[in-house]
Amino acid sequence: MVSLDEMVPEDHLVRKLEKAIDFSFIYDLVEDLYSDRGRPSIDPVVLIKLPFLQYTFGIRSMRRTIEEVNTNLAYRWFLGFGFYDKVPHFSTFGKNYERRFKDTDLFEQIFYRILKQVADHGLLRAEHVFIDSSHVKASANKLKFTKKVVRKETRAYQSLLEEEINADREDNGKKPFPPDKWDREEEKEIKESMTDPESGYYVKDEREKKFALSRSH
Repeated sequence: MVSLDEMVPEDHLVRKLEKAIDFSFIYDLVEDLYSDRGRPSIDPVVLIKLPFLQYTFGIRSMRRTIEEVNTNLAYRWFLGFGFYDKVPHFSTFGKNYERRFKDTDLFEQIFYRILKQVADHGLLRAEHVFIDSSHVKASANKLKFTKKVVRKETRAYQSLLEEEINADREDNGKKPFPPDKWDREEEKEIKESMTDPESGYYVKDEREKKFALSRSH
């Protein structure tokens, strides 16, 4: 019988990311937020890896990300799922996100540390971007990925994620999350290459604004 691991190419980006990133620190950070009582929760690493998949592959929404995990074997492998493991519903993801991260900066801390690891391993580059599967040359020669840029990138992504969760909450008659703690104007700033302000930050559609992850590293 063919295993899921055999179905994921050795050079697939998810394998490079899994090798480069140590996700184990997440368990220590969220330990106090999980209880042995009550219904089982989404594994905290899965709860973070889902947004990271969305961010990395430029998927337009978390709802769509979850739909793609159902059929994408590489995504399943990255999340630690088997062929037949049930993927969490979007509403389940939203509830878990709310319980763990509402009114805290914990998600920001975790996502920041992950992006920093990716940057430190050279998997974040400005030389090439991928827009609708097209290979486009960027004008910047090198991306100096500073802590400030990583933090802004984290906050901008989290803002988009919470917008989507809020829309779902409102559709179900629940109150949305309160306004973010950080300055709204800060998250609107364009993410720039420190070597070329014109290279900026690349957009696939009106909701996708992110630095390109190098798939050729």
